[in-house]
Amino acid sequence: MGVLYDYYRAVDREAAIVRPDLGRAAGVRILPGEPVFDGVDAKGIDPTVILAQLIGFIRGVPWSSDLVDVMTLYPPREGAPTTDEEWDALPEDSPYLDGPGIEELSISVRDTLADVDDERLPELARQWTGIEEFRIGHVDSDYLLSLIEALVGLARRAKKEDQLLYCWVCV
Repeated sequence: MGVLYDYYRAVDREAAIVRPDLGRAAGVRILPGEPVFDGVDAKGIDPTVILAQLIGFIRGVPWSSDLVDVMTLYPPREGAPTTDEEWDALPEDSPYLDGPGIEELSISVRDTLADVDDERLPELARQWTGIEEFRIGHVDSDYLLSLIEALVGLARRAKKEDQLLYCWVCV
């Protein structure tokens, strides 16, 4: 199945990491009576390689590994194994081994997506379709355009509410 990525917005880090075992797209309700996450199911679109290439296209710069800064929130770095013995002693279901994970995206990523001109989106989808990571799966530009529109909409709502974007990762 591969690695799955959901992008979503939250009011703060504490809210972003509630129930890390649950996905963040498709209207997942974390607690009864609580609102659902506003999220986008991005399938295999990771933040630092594939999303970063879209960010590069928007900004008009070549891809580099630092275009999308992320901060890992879950599992927390505090308490993470540091030695081979500690890693070997982890239970099979430890989030340190296979997730889930939650990362906070930088404000510059949110703003890059939120501020892109809608007229550029079809051309960005065509550019993004040509990246090496999409050649194997033959991803079409119509799908990527709908994904870009969803990510841009999410970023605009997050910016309007002074929220950040987060990425839920599940192996």
